[in-house]
Amino acid sequence: MRGKPAPKRDIQSDPKFNNAQIAKFINYIMKKGKKSVAQKIVYNCFDIISEKTKQDPLEIFDKAIKNISPSLEVRGRRIGGANYQIPYPVRTERKYALACRWLIEAAQKRKGTAMANKLAFEIMDAANEQGDAYKKKVDTHKMAEANRAFAHFARF
Repeated sequence: MRGKPAPKRDIQSDPKFNNAQIAKFINYIMKKGKKSVAQKIVYNCFDIISEKTKQDPLEIFDKAIKNISPSLEVRGRRIGGANYQIPYPVRTERKYALACRWLIEAAQKRKGTAMANKLAFEIMDAANEQGDAYKKKVDTHKMAEANRAFAHFARF
């Protein structure tokens, strides 16, 4: 490792739900420092989820994140002139970051309506183990499983 590791910063919880994970998700959605726009998108998304499912949107969001979070990922490593895709377990913070990133990318790929609607439908799909974000997790696990023979190259 070069230099010092970046310090872990405590993130303040969001104003509406008082939840640090929601605040982090809002920060992932935010572009060009426009936090109020990102908050509107997320809160409207949660209103749509509660209307459609008649359930607590936080529970559905947590379930979706849990369904999308990968436990294994592959990383490329050069050994003896050949590149191998080596499966590694994913750390907890990275699981959440990948899940949020995949959720936002999948929502942005959907055509048509406003971002709040696209995000709401993608979260509901992920909670039901469907949609592009869930497919991305399944593909990642398949790739790790296919390259399990190279797991002995991993350094822990």
